[in-house]
Amino acid sequence: MEKSFAVNGHMVGPGHPCFVVAEIGQAHDGSLGAAHAYIDAVAKTGVQAVKFQTHIAEAESSPDEKFRVACFPQDSTRYDYWKRMEFTENQWVTLAEHAADRGLVFLSTPFSFDAVELLERLGVPAWKIGSGETGNLAMLEKIAKTQKPILLSSGMSYWKEIDEAISVISRYHGRVGVFQCTTSYPCPPEKLGLNVIREICDRYGCPTGLSDHSGTIYPSLAAVALGANMIEAHVVLSRDSFGPDVTSSVTIEELKVIVEGVRFTEKSLASRIDKDLEAEAMTDLRQLFGRSIYFSHDLEQGHELALSDISLKKPGTGIPAQMLDRFITKKLTKACSGGEQLKEEHFS
Repeated sequence: MEKSFAVNGHMVGPGHPCFVVAEIGQAHDGSLGAAHAYIDAVAKTGVQAVKFQTHIAEAESSPDEKFRVACFPQDSTRYDYWKRMEFTENQWVTLAEHAADRGLVFLSTPFSFDAVELLERLGVPAWKIGSGETGNLAMLEKIAKTQKPILLSSGMSYWKEIDEAISVISRYHGRVGVFQCTTSYPCPPEKLGLNVIREICDRYGCPTGLSDHSGTIYPSLAAVALGANMIEAHVVLSRDSFGPDVTSSVTIEELKVIVEGVRFTEKSLASRIDKDLEAEAMTDLRQLFGRSIYFSHDLEQGHELALSDISLKKPGTGIPAQMLDRFITKKLTKACSGGEQLKEEHFS
């Protein structure tokens, strides 16, 4: 597998800015206007890509398919729901063009051969594979033949199944990124599997990332600190939005915080410091906040200095507090006053 690759001009992999994807999924609830509104909203957050899902009911579903969450009173069956989620090819074209106009990479997850062919006609620059499709090896092979990068989610897969998917793709090219993902909505912290990010990298030597369903900003930031090269987060316009994925999504405002946090984290990880050099550069601050040794009360010549005779006070312009042990039990060679800073000449 290649360690890095380009998606529409954006490099994905170690040493490059984390590739952040706003997952719209079905948050538009079948409304083309809402889908366009989501593009405008996420374009303001700083993400590189916006991702939808391309469903063609006749090609992917049957009357036997059950609802994951039955919350759609207008849909008698899951098939009816997917039918309502469909956009025409021309409508998909307008969404892709709108995303490009807003400076976003347009991505959409296919769920059938027909969807792959539709998105290929649209000219998508890369493929995002949903967790439920990782084992769909026939579709993966069809996608791999396009020679475009593939971003693979692994939420429902055994390692063996991911191995098989990678094997199929690698027959055609090595531009694959793998997301750690837990198919739980919302995903609790103990199920995030952040450890798997490093395991993916070690196992496949490819870009790795986190596809998050927690509904919070925290996993994305933690993942980048652990080396993730890609982040995907579900997003909704507000917590009052309709749909089964609202609790597992972040808001537009939170998505902006994720992007800001990712860039902040990347910059901090890329900027190594030398503690000694940093301390040396802070001489003035060290004096301002440091402590010097002071006499706490008047003392006569010949007095043997005890801990009760001294105070440790700011600023740190005199003999530093950490040298106190050098003077305890020494005898003063001249008298001193309370509040006076201790000096070497008091003992010479």
